[in-house]
Amino acid sequence: MDQPSGRSFMQVLCEKYSPENFPYRRGPGMGVHVPATPQGSPMKDRLNLPSVLVLNSCGITCAGDENEIAAFCAHVSELDLSDNKLEDWHEVSKIVSNVPHLEFLNLSSNPLSLSVLERRCAGSFAGVRKLVLNNSKASWETVHTILQELPDLEELFLCLNDYETVSCSSVCCQSLKLLHITDNNLQDWTEIRKLGMMFPSLDTLILANNNLTTIEESEDSLARLFPNLRSINLHKSGLHCWEDIDKLNSFPKLEEVKLLGIPLLQSYTTEERRKLLIARLPSIIKLNGSIVADGEREDSERFFIRYYMEFPEEEVPFRYHELVTKYGKLEPLAVVDLRPQSSVKVEVHFQDKVEEMSIRLDQTVAELKKHLKTVVQLSTSNMLLFYLDQEAPFGPEELKYSSRALHSYGIRDGDKIYVEPRMK
Repeated sequence: MDQPSGRSFMQVLCEKYSPENFPYRRGPGMGVHVPATPQGSPMKDRLNLPSVLVLNSCGITCAGDENEIAAFCAHVSELDLSDNKLEDWHEVSKIVSNVPHLEFLNLSSNPLSLSVLERRCAGSFAGVRKLVLNNSKASWETVHTILQELPDLEELFLCLNDYETVSCSSVCCQSLKLLHITDNNLQDWTEIRKLGMMFPSLDTLILANNNLTTIEESEDSLARLFPNLRSINLHKSGLHCWEDIDKLNSFPKLEEVKLLGIPLLQSYTTEERRKLLIARLPSIIKLNGSIVADGEREDSERFFIRYYMEFPEEEVPFRYHELVTKYGKLEPLAVVDLRPQSSVKVEVHFQDKVEEMSIRLDQTVAELKKHLKTVVQLSTSNMLLFYLDQEAPFGPEELKYSSRALHSYGIRDGDKIYVEPRMK
């Protein structure tokens, strides 16, 4: 059989991890291992390989010498072959079958849809626990073949594969805990429910950037489909109804939710979004990556009651009545205007005259003197001003700094301003 053209795995491995490019480093924690090589191997004593091999974007098309792979990669546990030119599953199998301790394999962005994965080739993947097939356009037939041959697979990445539907396998994969299937085009809930049927032990489901529009499932059915789901990511999905959010409560073990960028929340403020979501999801302990503390939950639930208290009865969600039972009917929060006062009414005293005036607090002492000049018939240079706080115990305070703003004195309605001529 002719060897495929292009660069081989072993060729790239030798180039990247040669002593010139990857010198051997001594000391604890370096993760570098020098494996024994077969007698007479041309590579003997030449390669220093870590247990994690990163060979992405190297133009690899084939495996190369399998004896060499076995000699140098016996200790390798993680292998990144993303963004290469591997299109034949048989060549991938040659590599993986000679890496006996491999647990993590990244085959993203390789054109593997151009060949069919046979069961005997998939068997070489048996020890892999984490498999990344992003942007490989792997068919569901390929995925099913892999699942049947990987009894210990825990994490599967199927992003950017242009999936519009899910092909359900007749065999469940009991080992899978995490499924990352973002950036596809899964719009209908009937496709998502197939994932629950195939992966009953699923702990984490990442569905971001799929245009899922609604969750069409009864509460009992959701609990049966995803009995172990702890975390779900629905970032930038098409959810537009609060009833869909309420249905997330049907997952019996769900405690972490991500819901940014969905149409439903666009019309709400950032504060409203978080508080309304927390109040509707009583079992959630982490929302959009942030821990929900006990104090924040109570604040959110009280906010929820006040938010809906003026709504017509037919528009009030059931959760409102649950929270009223918990906290009772709450009074609306008082509206407090925290903006600084712009003007006040004071009494201006000069000799025997008293005149009530409205003065602006943003003006300076010098500007106030100009304003009072026509009232008291004194020039500004011949005028002394004193301010008396109606609650102050120390008597009048002279306003002697011409450039100081009046608001800095804390002048309030009802206070007094005394005007006296300067003594010559």
